[in-house]
Amino acid sequence: MTENGTWRSCHHLGINENPREPADVAHAMPSLMEALAPWHEFYTLLGSASATMVGLLFVAASVGSGVFSRNRTAGLRMFLSASVVHFGSILAVCLIVLAPVQSVILRSFLVLACGLFGLAYSALAWRGTVRDGISVNIDLEDRFWYALLPVVGYLFETAAGVILTTRTELACGGLAVSAGILLLAAVHNAWDITVWSVTRKQD
Repeated sequence: MTENGTWRSCHHLGINENPREPADVAHAMPSLMEALAPWHEFYTLLGSASATMVGLLFVAASVGSGVFSRNRTAGLRMFLSASVVHFGSILAVCLIVLAPVQSVILRSFLVLACGLFGLAYSALAWRGTVRDGISVNIDLEDRFWYALLPVVGYLFETAAGVILTTRTELACGGLAVSAGILLLAAVHNAWDITVWSVTRKQD
């Protein structure tokens, strides 16, 4: 049979005569597990650090127990509880990434839910400070660390959850950026509020 006849027969039967094409396609679109493999140690270390910091925040909460009263729930939610939410979000994302789950859609949904929860909490916390008149006393530096930076982190997290099913490698990078931003904000804020609580008690 001639070359043209072979091509027509394969085309008629729906057979791909180029065996390298599927490999090229697979290489161009890596699976979720392949994309997550290089990040395994990163998310393991990040999750361990976040879990440790959540425990240390209970110490910070005991230090600030005499500073935050029932009339200052908005400040407590904005300046102390928010750090627990940030560390918890990092820990949750790390568990989602490291979990032996094959479904890309499920991972995407869980990451998206974490990002939306963080955005909702940030919005409610800021609304509470505005309602109680605390926001007018918050300087620009604290607005950046306590309000703006966490929102940026959760936006990256939400975007990563949206594109995880189509742009896996980009989503993994976005999650790393999100975790780094939230970790930076949470560590700074936890230390800042602890120092502030100690100095207020001394005064």
